[in-house]
Amino acid sequence: MSPAAISAEGLGKRYRVKVRAAGLGGAVGALLRPRYREVLAASDVTFRVAPGEIVAFLGPNGAGKTTTLKMLAGLLFPSAGRAEVAGFVPWTGGAAFKRRIALVLGNKQQLQWDLPPEETFQLNRAIYAVPAAEYRTRLDELVALLGLAELLDKPVRQLSLGERMKCELAAALLHGPEVLFLDEPTLGLDVTAQQAVREFLGRYRERSGATILLTSHYMADVTALASRVLIINRGRLLYDGALHALVAQLTHTKRIELVLGEGVTREALARFGAVTDFRFPNATLDVPRDDATAAAARLLATVPVVDLSIGDPPIEDVIRIVFEQPP
Repeated sequence: MSPAAISAEGLGKRYRVKVRAAGLGGAVGALLRPRYREVLAASDVTFRVAPGEIVAFLGPNGAGKTTTLKMLAGLLFPSAGRAEVAGFVPWTGGAAFKRRIALVLGNKQQLQWDLPPEETFQLNRAIYAVPAAEYRTRLDELVALLGLAELLDKPVRQLSLGERMKCELAAALLHGPEVLFLDEPTLGLDVTAQQAVREFLGRYRERSGATILLTSHYMADVTALASRVLIINRGRLLYDGALHALVAQLTHTKRIELVLGEGVTREALARFGAVTDFRFPNATLDVPRDDATAAAARLLATVPVVDLSIGDPPIEDVIRIVFEQPP
């Protein structure tokens, strides 16, 4: 088996959390007779990511995604299991390991608020001991890919959220990491900024061959960047495989999107499948997967149809089915 860029085996993390009742009595009791409970953040998480692969790591809030990423980045010591990233054990890899990875958190920033982004870039160059010529070449490439030319000398506080996230990505990549851990990199961005970040990540991976483990609540990020997904819930890994295989495994229907001609009613469409949306002239039908082609043919032969397309249900619906399954 070829070496993995990221491997986790039986990785787990438990936290000891103090428990206290409400009010003054609860505060005094917690001080004099503290009680604790254990919280399971991750349990028996096992997977491998090949060099150059982009993998989406999905789960609801509190599922254990960020905890797992922080263990793989060496910020948290696990309660159980082992991991290897870029040839290092993360929590003992030291400075040499940190030069090989980058961790970008969508809800955190490393840019200095009152200074231009290039000041942070220069600081990171010094921290990672990037040679001046290599720094300039890499910065020029990132500026071109992300469209940062007009942002480098503006104070960070004057940048939009999307512009700041682009600069955050540049700051994290100046030392040329082999492995990127991206936790909600498009969080809070508008549609245009989200698309720009996705396009950049795809191009950057093609140019650098970097390995990317990505968490996101935006399914457009997942479908645009990753063909393979890991799904975690309640700290346990529920699925590891291709996105299209997950859709085929969990959904037994196909979705037919229609643009209708005059005179078609919701009741008339219901003869062909389950009408999930009807806003004339647009409508949506769910039909059994094996009957999709035949149902489309019957529709075209029977009902005035201006346009028709067949696809899978939204990936959000598929992921929701996984989350609802018992652990």
